[in-house]
Amino acid sequence: MSLHRFAPLIIEWQRRHGRHDLPWQKSLTPYPVWLSEIMLQQTQVSTVKAYFERFIQRFPAVQDLAQAELDEVMGLWSGLGYYSRARMLHRCAQMVVQENGGVFPQDVAALQKLPGIGPSTAAAIASLCFGQAVSIMDGNVRRVLTRLLAFGEDLATSAAQKNLNRLAHDLLPTGVWVQSMHQYTQGLMDLGATVCHTRQPQCGQCPVKDLCQAHAKGLPTNYPVNTRKLLRRAQSWWLLIPTTAQGAVWLRKRPASGIWASLYVPPIYDSHQQALQAVPTVWHARMQVQTPFVHVLTHRDLHLHPLHLRVPATSTWGEGQWWAPADWPELGLPAPLRRLLGPGL
Repeated sequence: MSLHRFAPLIIEWQRRHGRHDLPWQKSLTPYPVWLSEIMLQQTQVSTVKAYFERFIQRFPAVQDLAQAELDEVMGLWSGLGYYSRARMLHRCAQMVVQENGGVFPQDVAALQKLPGIGPSTAAAIASLCFGQAVSIMDGNVRRVLTRLLAFGEDLATSAAQKNLNRLAHDLLPTGVWVQSMHQYTQGLMDLGATVCHTRQPQCGQCPVKDLCQAHAKGLPTNYPVNTRKLLRRAQSWWLLIPTTAQGAVWLRKRPASGIWASLYVPPIYDSHQQALQAVPTVWHARMQVQTPFVHVLTHRDLHLHPLHLRVPATSTWGEGQWWAPADWPELGLPAPLRRLLGPGL
């Protein structure tokens, strides 16, 4: 078998065995496809489903999202992580409405000019919604293609990425199969997500195993090659969580950049001593110290030290205000703070 059979095999497999019940597949139109692609960046499908449904229910069209307040968008996103995606999502929706009349462009280059839309997301919209013959290159697809081709170049380099993109273009459907471009794109994503796993690929279930050079070598997990390593850092924060007898908590909005940007948080300090200095000495004895825990971010491990303090509702803590429990579900709160405030959030 030659590689000209690759695209037809992927399309036929997707029709029979691919995923067809994902909520964003109900309508292959740009808005839900774009929304799902942004949410799925570095996030599992199982996690995204509920968030996607809530977003679509609250913002059924891009115009609704563009008109929303950023705080409401962040509130709905709260817990999904990588919050810069939500801010870019909001900006992108506004630009689509203000500059394009609420219509997403069909051209890949024009799509990439919108905030938060990179090459892979642009290609996904163009191929899934408009049937354009362009190749996406998300993590799942990259894994499938590098194994298929036994592509051993280091994807940490831009030259290798360009070479893989060129080879991916050569694999695109041709002839009558071009009409099934959306199934080819979805099939690549489905194959990477459900069969061609990172550590334990299910090669026996793969529709293109007879074409796969990595399978022929018996070395599928050797691909893709990427020597780029994340430089991880550790940081410690003491979260002073003042609450009233009625259950209100004092929260302030974080700056628009940095960790937890634009989210609502309690007063944060770099040391236990700083937190104590912010509290009147007579209240030190009533402070409850919770067991510290680690919250893992992409490049950083946050060591969080919660300090709970019951105080009168007349007290203040600098910038911020009291928020009642009824307000919490609508606020953009970091996931660990939601867990600290209550399991129902």
